[in-house]
This record gives sequence, structure tokens and C-alpha cells, in this order.
Amino acid sequence: MATTTAPQQAAPASPGPMKRIILIALIALIAAGAAGAGVWFYMSKRAPVAASAQAAPALPAVPLFFPLESMTVNLQADDGQQHFLRIGLTLKLGDAVAQQVLADHMPEVRSRILLALSNKHPEELAPLEGKRALAEELKTLISEPADKGSAPIRVQDVLFTEFVVQ
Repeated sequence: MATTTAPQQAAPASPGPMKRIILIALIALIAAGAAGAGVWFYMSKRAPVAASAQAAPALPAVPLFFPLESMTVNLQADDGQQHFLRIGLTLKLGDAVAQQVLADHMPEVRSRILLALSNKHPEELAPLEGKRALAEELKTLISEPADKGSAPIRVQDVLFTEFVVQ
């Protein structure tokens, strides 16, 4: 009997321990780089939002409006006819202290307004610029201190709620 020997196949060479270490280190390096890039991308998008939220100014305080009762005044007339002005005012104030001072001195304030209005002519009040000038004049008049030595009343604006010249 003859024996034949079949050539034995060589077992596949397993990678050496050095190649495995390099492969694992390479995969870990790529994973760490991807994680770092993701964190950087996410944080760079979020940072301006957080910074703008901290830098955003606080909302302005809600203005305080103080309505005055409507007033009717005789106007100066050169044509011999009687002219009237019916006016409603609302004052825009900066704080509650000004509101309290106005409430305490309302008869004086109304008297100042009525005296100033009764000295006007209808022709002065007809154009838009005349109304704006009147609002500024009334603002200055109302802001005057009620008592000597006291601080002026802080009126931010005079708003017309009613304005009829007849």
C-alpha cells in the first residue's frame, strides 16, 4: 500500500499582536475625534444663544398712564364768534411717585392747563404742528413742581384722547 501524503494546507497566519493594538488604537482615535468634533459643533451652535440670552436687556417697565378728566375751554377769537375746545388728556408717567404727586395736586394741575388752553386761538390748534406744540407746552406746564423747592413731576408724554375745536 502506498501512502500518499497530501500536502497540508498551511493555517492562515493570524495577525500579530502588534497589528491588533495598532488597529484598536486607530479605531479609538477616530471615535475620539468624531466625538470631539460633535461636541465642538454642538457647543459652537449653542454658545451664541446662551450669550445673547445673558446679554439681552431686561424688558422695559410697563409705562404708567394717568388719564385726566375731559375739559371744555373757551378759546380766544378774533372773529367775534365763540369757539370752544373740548380736550381729553392722558399723561404717560415714569413711576408711581409721579402719579401720586399728580393726584395730590390735581386741582393746581387742571387750573394750569385750563389757563394755558383758554389763551389759545382756534387757528393755532388746527394744524398737526399746533397740536404737537400744545402737547409739549402742556408737558412742560404739568412738569413744573407743585411746591417750591420740590422736584419736578416726571411726565414722559402728553397724549390726546379727545380733541374737538368748535
